[in-house]
Amino acid sequence: MTDSRTSTRPEIYPERRRARAVARTVSLVAGTAALVLGTVLAVVTGSLPLSVQYVPLLVSVVVLGLPHGAVDHLVLPRARNEPITTRSLAAVGALYLVVGAAYAAVWLVTPVAAFVLFILATLFHWGQGDVYVLVDLFGADYLDASWRRLLTLVVRGGAPMLVPLVAFPEQYGFVAGTLVGLFDPDAAATFESVGQPRVRLAVGLGYGLTVVTALGIGYVRSGNSRAWRIDAGETVALVAFFAAVPPVLAIGCYFCFWHSVRHIFRTMLVDDGAVSALAAGALGRASRRFARDATPLTVGAILVLGAVALLLPQTPATVPEVGALYLVTIAILTLPHIAVVSVLDRIQGLWWP
Repeated sequence: MTDSRTSTRPEIYPERRRARAVARTVSLVAGTAALVLGTVLAVVTGSLPLSVQYVPLLVSVVVLGLPHGAVDHLVLPRARNEPITTRSLAAVGALYLVVGAAYAAVWLVTPVAAFVLFILATLFHWGQGDVYVLVDLFGADYLDASWRRLLTLVVRGGAPMLVPLVAFPEQYGFVAGTLVGLFDPDAAATFESVGQPRVRLAVGLGYGLTVVTALGIGYVRSGNSRAWRIDAGETVALVAFFAAVPPVLAIGCYFCFWHSVRHIFRTMLVDDGAVSALAAGALGRASRRFARDATPLTVGAILVLGAVALLLPQTPATVPEVGALYLVTIAILTLPHIAVVSVLDRIQGLWWP
């Protein structure tokens, strides 16, 4: 992955190296903070009430979570070093309208299938984000084939999506049932069997084998490089975190301070103005620039949240139901967001090393 894809200004190249160093450091610090915060809250306070566990997730409405995808209309032109035009803005707007509306219809018609798609799409997207960070920020050159990067995607995306199913089957089933129950209360019982021992055993063994295979191949190919040690350390930490911390609390901390922070830096690194600020050590200036760019569509996403609430057969009355409403909104926004990020992957050559 080269610098030439994001700017034609020669002076941006050394700036980009310094900006990447800032992004790498802050990503590591924020990711570590997410895991420590969730673990400390779970350990020090004992069994947190479920309503309190939702707090980090609900905070992400305005802090990092929704905003992290709110610059999709700017990312692709910047990555291509093209002007931002009415046509490019309209294309992203149409993508969100068509794909988002189609997925909303799936939730209304068959919420069980919509939930399964949400889990698979989130696994892909969160894994996709970490593969970029490993390759572009941490220099994981042992991921030098598409299939090895795909294997790592499954490992990284599987930690938040699959490990809680094994470790906390009751809460996993409860959250799934709450989301589906917003649209079809009778279908909520579909997930009662998700915690059966044979299901958990199959998922646990399959995922565990994938982790061992990915890290083992990486070790052999990397020669125990620094990038591999970071990869292995993060992977083990994520698996342990999602195995020990209740999933609602764990997902909220991870979404805000791990996935969202890393994606925000990815968007900054295709923005010459943000790159210059990061290279100068002006993280606050770069963050304000991102906040300015993200504010309009963050407000738009909150309006989508309100629209989804109007589509529900009944108004959410509890904290878990409000959390479920927010998760459904995230799901509806995630599919078009994945499409934008996948185009960005292609521009940056992420899957064709």
